[in-house]
Amino acid sequence: MTRKQYQSATGQRSTQIAIASFVIGTLLLLAFLTTRHEYVLLAGFYYVLLALATNLIVLGNLLYQCARLHNHRDYYGVKILLVLANIPIAFVYLKIIINSL
Repeated sequence: MTRKQYQSATGQRSTQIAIASFVIGTLLLLAFLTTRHEYVLLAGFYYVLLALATNLIVLGNLLYQCARLHNHRDYYGVKILLVLANIPIAFVYLKIIINSL
């Protein structure tokens, strides 16, 4: 398998999912901060559950690929860190929401 093939199969999709999770979460936070509507807060809660499940599946796949393809650990390590970066961001967003209530 060439470098280009395995990057397009797993790495690019995981990056897209991580970025989409961040963008959607940010938009929901901004929507809540501007409207202060409880429906936006509820939608954000359900989104966090969905994003958590999705990102855990992606993380599991990346960990599997990292263990299977030993010579590409640096590549998968970066992708794993990118997916995991959403965790502290979610906590910061939660703190912002709690402080705004």
